[in-house]
This record gives sequence, C-alpha cells and structure tokens, in this order.
Amino acid sequence: MLTWQSPPGLPWQVDTALVDPEPGALQATGKQIGLEPLPYTLEWALETSEPWVTRRLTVWVQGEDWSRSLHLTHDGAGSWRYDVQLAGTVDLPDPGGDTTALTDALDCDLGRCPLTNTMPVLRHRLHTGPGTRDHLMAWVSVPDLRVVAMGQRYEHLDAGPGGARVRYANLDGTFTADLTVDADGFVVDYPGLARRVSPRPAR
Repeated sequence: MLTWQSPPGLPWQVDTALVDPEPGALQATGKQIGLEPLPYTLEWALETSEPWVTRRLTVWVQGEDWSRSLHLTHDGAGSWRYDVQLAGTVDLPDPGGDTTALTDALDCDLGRCPLTNTMPVLRHRLHTGPGTRDHLMAWVSVPDLRVVAMGQRYEHLDAGPGGARVRYANLDGTFTADLTVDADGFVVDYPGLARRVSPRPAR
C-alpha cells in the first residue's frame, strides 16, 4: 500500500493505492480525498496488461448531493471507450470526451494520482537508466472525470541506489515537474502535488 499527501502550503489532499504488481503489468485500487475545486471523495480501480498498457480504469467520485462515475476501457490496440453515470447537480464540466483523439494512447493518467505516472516509467525503464519518451495519454480530469488527449514527456535525469529522478512535462509547455521515484518506479515525491508518507514503525 502506497500513501501520498499534499505538502504544506498546497490544498489538502491524500491518496492511497493498493498495488498488485505482476510481470510486465499491475492491478491497483485506490482512494483520493480532495478539497478543490470543491470537496470530493474518489475511488478508482486500474488494470493493465503487458507491457504496462492500460486496459481498464474505473473511477467513482462524489460530493455533497452529487456523484458521477467513469468506466474507461482500452483494447490494447488503440481503441478506447467509456461509459459514464451522473447523479445530482454540480458546477463541473461533463465527464467523458472525444475518444477518437486517443488512438495512439497506451496509458491512462488519472488527475492528481501519483500512481498512474508509474506505467510509462516502467515500460521504458526510465527509473534505471537514460532515456526520453513522448506519450499520448488518456488524461482523466478530477473531480469532473473529463477524458482528454494529452501529450506528455518523461525524461530520466539521474539515478541512485534508492531510485531515480524523472522529469515529467506536458508537451504544450504548461507544466513540468521533476519526480522522484523509488527503485520499483513508484513516485516518492511529486513537486507541486504530493509526497509519499512513510508508515510509522511498529512498536
């Protein structure tokens, strides 16, 4: 189980992920609680196939007097589909989006969730050695659950005994962050978003 929390000075948020790694793939479930742009609680379930390619992402989110869900699937060959459900009224954009723009995408990227940065890092082993890779992502905005085609770049910066630093950037130039990942490729520090919380030692 991995847990992240927003650092001091940022809007409060906490994420947890229970990860079941497999050779070349992973399955994971998680929860997120956030306060902006309005208070919400969110749960998600992710399934990938080799080599760490998204097959299914299901997200449920709710707030005061509203809820919505997204079930996003990928056939592994470029075809994406989704189903959405909504209840209540809230001032957020509609969920879903244009899946025809996702034809070249292999990965989902769940907004504000450090776990979904892991798949491109592992696929290209950017946590172990040099490399730069550009990706098209099926980015899921939180908490509205819009699905947007987003170009991203991952670049290995350096590595040490305990992990590495990988630069993440949107290809439109709107955002860059130097992620610290552990030896297994999972995010430890995501500047501007979250840091891993270490469990307290057992007494």
